Amino acid sequence: MSGYAKRLTGIVVGIAIVCVLLGLYIGVYLTNQPGSASAAQAPTGAHLYLGTVPASEGTDPHPSWVSYYVVDANSRNWRHDTTFVVPAHTAVTVTVYNYDGQSGLRNPFISQAEGIAGGAFSLDGKPTKVIDPDAASHIFAIPQLGVLVPILGVADDAKNQCANAPCGLATAHSTTTFSFRTGKRGLYRWQCFVPCAAGYIAGWGGPMQTVGYMDGFVKVV
Repeated sequence: MSGYAKRLTGIVVGIAIVCVLLGLYIGVYLTNQPGSASAAQAPTGAHLYLGTVPASEGTDPHPSWVSYYVVDANSRNWRHDTTFVVPAHTAVTVTVYNYDGQSGLRNPFISQAEGIAGGAFSLDGKPTKVIDPDAASHIFAIPQLGVLVPILGVADDAKNQCANAPCGLATAHSTTTFSFRTGKRGLYRWQCFVPCAAGYIAGWGGPMQTVGYMDGFVKVV
């Protein structure tokens, strides 16, 4: 075999290997769906309970990553799912138990809630429309539905802070509750818009761009 033929064969084999690996990657990506959790049903509609923590569980593949979790009403049973299943054309109430600290907002505009019932949310039992941008910890936003709610962070000097999930209500936290109404069936992306990924450039890498941590989907069925 001539040198040219060897080079050509090597190129063809190399391309074939790349195509196979690319096909495997795409196949795994499309079939490896993250876990989902359905909202609890209540007389007033669906109710979703979430927890946000400064770091995931110690057994998580990324135990230092900030994350959202699905929890129960008492913040006891924790599931690391960020795809939330809710019914269509229904009022959905969301309660977020936040155990993470104050990261602050780069855009003060998103310190005001948008797209929720009554234009206000409950923050530790008090009706609230806007929080101090410097005291924000996270944002819960569903851009396609126009929903955006700021989440107040735990003060730096708060006592009995929680480091890793799971966290209990006896530890320092804020409680944010709001409602919005779903529309037609579909898959809607939700995202936190606070760059809180410590150790990554500008705070936007790692958990901020990974489904299962600081973003996911709202599946309306």
